[in-house]
Amino acid sequence: MSYYVVTGAAGFIGSNIVKALNDRGITDIIAVDNLKKADKFKNLVDCQIADYIDKNEFLDLIEDGYFDGAIEALLHQGACSDTMETDGAYMMANNFRYSQSLLDYCLDQEVPYLYASSASVYGGGSVFKEERAHEAPLNVYGYSKFLFDQIVRRRLADASSPVTGFRYFNVYGPREQHKGRMASVAFHHFNQYRAEGKVKLFEGCDGYAHGAQSRDFVFVEDVVKVNLHFLDKGTSGIYNLGTGRAQPFNDVAEATVNACRAAEGKPTLSLAEMVAQGLVEYVEFPEALKGKYQSFTQADLSNLRGAGYEGEFATVGEGVARYVQHLLQAR
Repeated sequence: MSYYVVTGAAGFIGSNIVKALNDRGITDIIAVDNLKKADKFKNLVDCQIADYIDKNEFLDLIEDGYFDGAIEALLHQGACSDTMETDGAYMMANNFRYSQSLLDYCLDQEVPYLYASSASVYGGGSVFKEERAHEAPLNVYGYSKFLFDQIVRRRLADASSPVTGFRYFNVYGPREQHKGRMASVAFHHFNQYRAEGKVKLFEGCDGYAHGAQSRDFVFVEDVVKVNLHFLDKGTSGIYNLGTGRAQPFNDVAEATVNACRAAEGKPTLSLAEMVAQGLVEYVEFPEALKGKYQSFTQADLSNLRGAGYEGEFATVGEGVARYVQHLLQAR
């Protein structure tokens, strides 16, 4: 028997990948994660897996040869994704060294290896293209992802099996509730609106108007589709995974509030009407984030499209509306 291995399987993107594999009829899945935050188990309740293994135990097992010849593909989504984490030793061991150990194993065993990189490698830059000249991470999380990408680049030429990295931009959607403050803007906007009847956004910074800082927000369903496309094709490389469209935080707030209002049978409002009615409120930009904040991100999809991915990506309006429906049904 051969298995698909998904690390970070109880996490946000990992659990969505497990569910999508199930939808293909694949249930021989080894779910690898760390359940110290036990509530993540809820993401796997509606999924079918063959086994669950702690991430440290899994590393021991592969290094002992336990899974030799038995892994069909490894989708490595596990990482500490807290951009405010200051323990660099932990971050590098968890994100960089662990990823490198799995890479060594997959190349030795000729197993396809798909892994999560991050748009954080670009730091405060304005060009988001998969080239060394544009990469300058602002925090140790971004550095851990950046450094592993450099290892992959050096090894791609001689790789014995496909190695594919995805630089995720701002992913949002179902199965992220366990992430707390690191959950998406859409998730926090939904909860703020439900609890307080309004959504809070940062005031302007870096020359941007209130709420006009812009990110490439990508719906998790689209992220999964890209992963499975490259799993099928076996195409190697490091690719941006966003929509190719930067949209302001104002758009996320507007989409969230209108989706909630629609569920309440209330009419659609414009952003200006929401601000006038106190449904959208701007708060002071935090000192702790100054100099460490990406005010604009927009994935350059040239390489992704060049590698043959032709799928469309949901806009904020489309994706947030679907996400709000999911959140309302989950309550």
